[in-house]
Amino acid sequence: MVDYYATNPGPIEDIVLYDQDKHVSSAVWEGQERGALRCHEHTSKLDQWMLTEKQVELVKMAGFGYLRMIPAISLDNPLISALVERWRRETNTFHFTVGEMTVTLEDVAYLLGLPVDGEAVIGVTYTSCEAVCIKLLGKAPDSGYTSGGMVKLSWLKETFSQCPEDASMEDIARCTRAYLLYLVGSTIFSTTTGNKVPVMYLPLFENFDEAGKYAWGAAALSFLYRALGNASLRSQSTISGCLTLLQCWSYYHLNVGRPKLNHDPIHECFPFVLRWKGKQSSPTSNRDVAFYRKSLDSMKPSDVDWCPYSNISHTVIPEHILRSLILGRSKTMLICYDKAERHLPDRCLRQFGMHQTVPEEVQKWERKSRGVDGGVDLSTKMESELNEWSNRHLYIVEAEEDVEESEYMQWYMRITRKLVGRPVPISSEFQRMNAALREIAHIADTISTHGLDDQQLQSVTRIRYITYECLRDQIASTVVVASNSQSEVGKKVRGKERVRRKGMGKRKRKEEVEQYYAAGIPMQHRIPATTFDVDPSHLYHIGNEMDNPHLCITVSEDDHGRISHVAHSVDDIDFCEDAKEVDESHFHHLVGEQDGHLSSEVAEDKPHASMDIVVPQVSHETREDVAQQNDYGVLV
Repeated sequence: MVDYYATNPGPIEDIVLYDQDKHVSSAVWEGQERGALRCHEHTSKLDQWMLTEKQVELVKMAGFGYLRMIPAISLDNPLISALVERWRRETNTFHFTVGEMTVTLEDVAYLLGLPVDGEAVIGVTYTSCEAVCIKLLGKAPDSGYTSGGMVKLSWLKETFSQCPEDASMEDIARCTRAYLLYLVGSTIFSTTTGNKVPVMYLPLFENFDEAGKYAWGAAALSFLYRALGNASLRSQSTISGCLTLLQCWSYYHLNVGRPKLNHDPIHECFPFVLRWKGKQSSPTSNRDVAFYRKSLDSMKPSDVDWCPYSNISHTVIPEHILRSLILGRSKTMLICYDKAERHLPDRCLRQFGMHQTVPEEVQKWERKSRGVDGGVDLSTKMESELNEWSNRHLYIVEAEEDVEESEYMQWYMRITRKLVGRPVPISSEFQRMNAALREIAHIADTISTHGLDDQQLQSVTRIRYITYECLRDQIASTVVVASNSQSEVGKKVRGKERVRRKGMGKRKRKEEVEQYYAAGIPMQHRIPATTFDVDPSHLYHIGNEMDNPHLCITVSEDDHGRISHVAHSVDDIDFCEDAKEVDESHFHHLVGEQDGHLSSEVAEDKPHASMDIVVPQVSHETREDVAQQNDYGVLV
């Protein structure tokens, strides 16, 4: 019995994952690999900033005292890419084989030490850097360092990374603002531009004490959610946001790609992302996206650590962080300027030590964009989202009693995408399908028509036609037909070029003579053919149900009561012979191109004229025979 998911990886019901067609997992299933994503995070040069003691005080006051301590961790692009293939923007969660998981506000607090409670990070947008930079940094970058409302990180570092010890308080404040803009632009708010940061964050650092009142951790998570959602679309090839957070979250929760440590830490340091500083990476030369994809597809419950922080001493955690951890269970809206994303811990209760229940339906929300207008205060355009965030303490998810998780898993397996990678390669799937089609064609070829009425006869004929069409379309070959003028068939095969199907060009008028093309197929690849007489009175036209309105079915019985058909008016085909250009996406049949074409002269005044038609007959072969005769499963 073939596993249902081998042919349908889900979702069985699209009530939750309604955007499956746009998701990268659909492309992967179809054999369209995009490779590892380009990961944009720019922490490698953060240690080149030389902060004075006064600057460090101001950074801590602004809420970034722990974030500045985070080391530059080498990103595992294939691992991140495989995780993205499991991310669903409909729920802002990863859909794993064991259930849903996500990065929560609790994870942000533990791993980055950023404040997750406070005012929403939102303000005014800018389309130009000059005015705001002069006001808050004392100077503006040259035009070569700006792009709209964004400034290059390199300019910030070159201009402000060395603050003199005897600098005035005003200069210290300016250098510190530049550092904070560089810090968020290279970590939590990194963009796909690669080396720029929007200056709209700069006014939030005008007053360092006020800056410390913002929920920077919630903003970082909103930004990451949006980046994951964008990267999960099949059309994308890059990802931004705080990828150090994402990768370390995976290290703590999943036994997939987790590196070995150089030492067992005697005590934990805060923030917990520091655990992976000085890590000893495992061999990764053979760990590409497909490797991690397979690991995630086969992940077992024993590979998941639902509550990885429970055994870590909380004595190293600051009191204000401990007080805010409850927001990890808040069902609320996360905000970072125009990026408003839902935080749905009710879908991941096991990450809080609770039993998982079937979650409520996700309320759809509009993902807004700040557009190109400058000077716009986004708080006036996001009132409902801001109201939801202001009520974050009112919607804390609580545990339920007597919960059977089997009910959840039964529900989950119907609505999720269970597999991303194919258990069986596409070539093998094609091979199996090709063999099955040949068996169906054999049955239709050999079935007795004695005792069948016209409707039954037509049904059998249509089955045979549809089967041959599938074989022709999927193998990129044609139904080979020829007129009784066999003298022109012996033309030499010319050159080698890729099989391709041309457009019809100008359509043949109905009164024109039907044309048929014959290819010089090597004997070892040729299908046995049958020659028989056709009576035009036995023609059946399928009409609108056919892709080509000129294709007709010719039905005739042989001496043994078996039926045959002919497809007329086949599109122009260029035949070729080139085994090197065969791949899983385009299975080309190796055939020769003829110099000319053969015609069947059918006079209109002779409606009962007979024609000898060559029709391919499929021999009955097992799947094993097909596999042995052709490595690609292409046998026509």
